[in-house]
Amino acid sequence: MTAETGASLLLVGCGKMGGAMLDGWLAAGTASRVVVVDRAGLPERLAGDARVSLASGADALPDGFVADVVVLAVKPQVMEEALPAYRALVRPGTVFLSIAAGKTIAYFERLLGEGAVVVRSMPNTPAAIGRGMTVAVPNAHVSAAQRELSDRLLRAVGDVAWVEDEGLLDPVTALSGSGPAYVFFMVEAMAKAGEAAGLPADLAMRLARATVSGAGALLDASPQQEAADLRKAVTSPNGTTQAALEVLMAPEGMQPVMTAAIAAAARRSRELAG
Repeated sequence: MTAETGASLLLVGCGKMGGAMLDGWLAAGTASRVVVVDRAGLPERLAGDARVSLASGADALPDGFVADVVVLAVKPQVMEEALPAYRALVRPGTVFLSIAAGKTIAYFERLLGEGAVVVRSMPNTPAAIGRGMTVAVPNAHVSAAQRELSDRLLRAVGDVAWVEDEGLLDPVTALSGSGPAYVFFMVEAMAKAGEAAGLPADLAMRLARATVSGAGALLDASPQQEAADLRKAVTSPNGTTQAALEVLMAPEGMQPVMTAAIAAAARRSRELAG
C-alpha cells in the first residue's frame, strides 16, 4: 500500500454502518480495492465500480488478494460464527479493525490467535451521514502505520479519538454509542411538552426537531466555545429560558438522571463484554 494507491481492504458485513464506511473510503480515495463479504450482496449504487468486488466468504477471496485491513462490520451476535474463518488471514501486515459493540480485544485474540493485529472501535449511528464519533483502542501488535491507516478509515465517517485503556470503551459506549438515542428521546419529550402547553402535535414535533438539530449545528460551528457558554448566551436574566433551566438544573433535574442513565448503559456494556 502507498499513499497514491490507497489500501487493500476486506469488508466483512456491508450493512448500514459498513456501507457508509465503504462510501466514505471510495469518495476519499482511501481504498484502492475493496472485497466485500455480505450475504445480501453489493448495494446497487456500487454496481460497476471496478474497485469493489464481492466474495461469498473467507474461502472465496480473489487469487492473490492480501488485505491491509480486514474491517469487521457484522452484527456482534453473529461474530462468533463468522470470525474463525478469517483466522487464516492473520499476519503482521494485516490489521483487523472491528466496529462491533461489546467485543473486546481479548475476544478477537481468542478467536483469531494471540498474534492478531487488532483495533477495536466504537462508532455511533451518525456515521451513516458522515457525522459519526468513533473511539478506538489498539492492541499491542498494532504498528504506528497501521494505527494511522485505521484512523483514516474511521475518519471517513466522522471524528475519531484514540485511547490506550480499553476499559474506557464501556463509558464511551454509554455516552457516544448510545447517545444519539438520548437526543432522539429528548426531541420526543420536548414535542410532548409542547403539546401539553397547547401546541398542535405536528407543529410541536417540527419545532423540537428543528431546535435540536439547529442547536447541534451551532455547537458544531462553535468549536472554541464551551457548551455552557452557548447556554448562557441564550439565557437572559429572569427570562423564559432561565425559568426552564431552573427546573432542568435543579438538584433532582436533568444532570442526576443523565448520570444515572449513562452509568446504567456503561454497566450493561461491561456485562455484555464479559
